[in-house]
Amino acid sequence: MTALTWLANYDDGVPSTLEPYPSRSLTDYLRESAGRWPDRPALLFKGATVTYRKLEQQSDALAAALLEMGVRGGDRVGICLPNCPQFLVAEFATWKVGAIACPFNPTYTEREMEDALQTTGAETVIVLNRFYGKVKSIQSRTSVKRIVATNIKEYLPWLLRFGYTLFKEKKEGERIDVAAGDFRFAKLLRRFRRSAPPASEARLDDPAIILMSGGTTGMPKGVTGSHRGMVVAGVQLQAWLRPAMKEWTDKIMLPLPLFHVYGNTGVQSLAFINHNPIALIPNPRELRDVLKEINKVKPAFICTVPTLLNGIMNHAMAREGKVDFSSIKLCFSGAAPLMAETKKRFEDLTGGVIVEGYSLTEAQMAVVANPVLGEKKIGSVGMPLPDVRIEILDSDDGFTPVPQGEVGEIVISAPQLMRGYWERPAETKEMLRTNDRGERRLFTGDLGYLDEDGYLFIVDRKKDLIKTCGFQVWPREIEEVISTHPSVAEVGVVGLPDNMRGEIVKAWVVLREDCALTPADLKLYCRDRLAPYKIPAKYEFVADLPKTQIGKVLRRVLRQTPDKSDEVVEV
Repeated sequence: MTALTWLANYDDGVPSTLEPYPSRSLTDYLRESAGRWPDRPALLFKGATVTYRKLEQQSDALAAALLEMGVRGGDRVGICLPNCPQFLVAEFATWKVGAIACPFNPTYTEREMEDALQTTGAETVIVLNRFYGKVKSIQSRTSVKRIVATNIKEYLPWLLRFGYTLFKEKKEGERIDVAAGDFRFAKLLRRFRRSAPPASEARLDDPAIILMSGGTTGMPKGVTGSHRGMVVAGVQLQAWLRPAMKEWTDKIMLPLPLFHVYGNTGVQSLAFINHNPIALIPNPRELRDVLKEINKVKPAFICTVPTLLNGIMNHAMAREGKVDFSSIKLCFSGAAPLMAETKKRFEDLTGGVIVEGYSLTEAQMAVVANPVLGEKKIGSVGMPLPDVRIEILDSDDGFTPVPQGEVGEIVISAPQLMRGYWERPAETKEMLRTNDRGERRLFTGDLGYLDEDGYLFIVDRKKDLIKTCGFQVWPREIEEVISTHPSVAEVGVVGLPDNMRGEIVKAWVVLREDCALTPADLKLYCRDRLAPYKIPAKYEFVADLPKTQIGKVLRRVLRQTPDKSDEVVEV
């Protein structure tokens, strides 16, 4: 294994190892907090507060309801909700009966929703009212037997709830009739509010969560994480962020979805272990609401992706100085590459520090991140957190370590790696491999290198490598260059088939508001900054780029898009 050179660059006070980890689950942390600090805030939602006691009591009530419905240990419970208190109540209730939480994107199409439910075999679904009809329409083609519907307004402050009932509830699809045999979330909480806490609970190494992965590139796979793994991830993040993050008083704003590993295994675990209230943002695309919440909540820590950072900075409220960013000490950016220009602009705007990190769903938040206080190298995603190990292996044979500074496949070892893909042993074996020392290693499919200080630099995905005129070209390098142009808001780069060159490079470009640019302008800009074979041969200006829910550019979709280039620029 590569020498752990990164340990010398840890911030003061961050240990090289955190073993032994607590033999606890997140339900243990919630139970302790509800007993010792019952009136402290656990969740913040649109001006309302959910205390630890309320979250404990309501998840106990829902757990009792699930047991009466017939949900048992090992069963899967689908959670089709945005970021709202009901999500956490449903998740903890699921864990308390020993079942497995299976959250998925509520804005999925019917086909995607059907695929997600078939992947996990969930028999129970807890769904927001506005998506209830979609679940009902596919129910007969899935294993779903029980549906619990909930209204987004149920946790709003009374005045906001009253206004929502009058002006928005019907328009947004929240006023529904529930079919015979289905349930209403609020009624279940009232009915079972005096029930004793359930006696059944999962063991630490049992599956806690199944998260969807791969749905943007092929058939979805269910990534299975354990209760122990979630706590390991939270303890690692707690140690890493401790130099700047205070227990209890520092609020975490979470605009990223809880159905994604970043929010679910990362932020949620950190918050319950470090006792930080989570301000839940149900729809980060409503940027005005996000900015109003920043003014109201005054978060110390905000979790984002580069797309959201750009949206925040480019919004009229931010440009006109109507947002007070002074409370933000830390911004954790992940899930997609952070351009150097985006980082600089946000830090200048807020006075806070962006800590870029790297992980993937299968790693279950075995994170690589820049230090909070120490050096942040431009282009690097940082170094492995305590007990996370990185190796760079030959991307062809998957076995031979490459010399320091050379590009290869990034391989991760950590105590919390996924248990595997749910009921997909062949795919699990391909991704998770055990070496001769008995260590489980995750082959990420990402290409990168470690420098002399142990900082990791991501080059690109193996499958996105462009081969043109006999040269290898990394899309991310070109995107970094184009994104520095003052007129460019976003860019995506892929390789397209070409009879003469094998592939040619094409760039899809989103311009900043009120800016103009031509392909010739961009070609000239790139010529001073890139080798000739790396300069895109085609440019297309678009209003937006296809992205996942968390802001990753879907290069697969770009490749499949009919060519509408404004101009072919021969290189």
